[in-house]
Amino acid sequence: MLYRAFLRLVDTLPLPSLRVQRLIAVAVLLSQAGISVTGAVVRVTASGLGCPTWPQCFPGSFTPVAVSEVPAIHQAVEFSNRLLTFAVTLCAALVVLAVIRARRRRAVLVYAWLMPGGTVVQAIIGGVTVRTGLLWWTVATHLLASMAMVWLATVLYAKIDEPDDGIDTVQAPAPLRWLTGITGVALSAVLIAGTLVTAAGPHAGDKSVDRPVERLQIEIVTLVHLHSQLLVGYLALLIGLAFGLFAVGSTPAVRTRLLVLLALVCSQALIGVVQYFTDVPAALVVLHVGGAAACTAGTAALWAALRTRERVGAPAVDPATHPA
Repeated sequence: MLYRAFLRLVDTLPLPSLRVQRLIAVAVLLSQAGISVTGAVVRVTASGLGCPTWPQCFPGSFTPVAVSEVPAIHQAVEFSNRLLTFAVTLCAALVVLAVIRARRRRAVLVYAWLMPGGTVVQAIIGGVTVRTGLLWWTVATHLLASMAMVWLATVLYAKIDEPDDGIDTVQAPAPLRWLTGITGVALSAVLIAGTLVTAAGPHAGDKSVDRPVERLQIEIVTLVHLHSQLLVGYLALLIGLAFGLFAVGSTPAVRTRLLVLLALVCSQALIGVVQYFTDVPAALVVLHVGGAAACTAGTAALWAALRTRERVGAPAVDPATHPA
């Protein structure tokens, strides 16, 4: 009953064009990636407990309070990051309203509803992170959830860009599509290892002497080697995928996404090497998190491009070259 009333209310809104839907989807993607970057800023500036309670910033106040125990700059950084959650929520709400009003197909609706749902989950994880005093595994979970949201937002954009009245079309043979999925799994392993490096590294998110943040008690060099070897494996899979896709004559869109992704991964590897030999400067940590979001979006875009939805009457893909 309530949902039907909600749908009737949505029907009173202006009909969004496809261009508007795309712009909103881009805003969703940028906001999801952006909040992961600002989260890194919070961590490297030791502002993780700038607002020591959740959902309030201080007991009895949702906004910062002038107290000597918490420097004003830390409060400002953490509170700004919390405010960005409202922008993420707004973008998520707009994309849901847009696709419902435009009567988009079920797959688009599902991915659109995942945006506000994921935002709620992220807010809860953030609350747990604060209430547990920035335990390393909560911080790691927070970042990994952000990367998952970046992946979903990228696929959402791809599906919004496809026609609802089209037919599903494969752009590569099944083994290469499976290999693309495996690269996604490899990327997940790289991201997990990266969060472990952070958990054992120098940027704990807070520098309070009376309440030191619990760190992962594993030698950081060992974790760095694990992270780097997994990245090498991920890159090797991408290179193999590139040879395969070029061999079967992939579309220009697929080739472009692949080449951009390879450039992103190589850049990310270079940043990691510089970090290691310069004692992990704060600025490079933020840049590295942004690069992780970019690599995640790039991998998701490539994966989505290998099975698209084409308008009826569009040139068909040769099934002999691209078997379903």
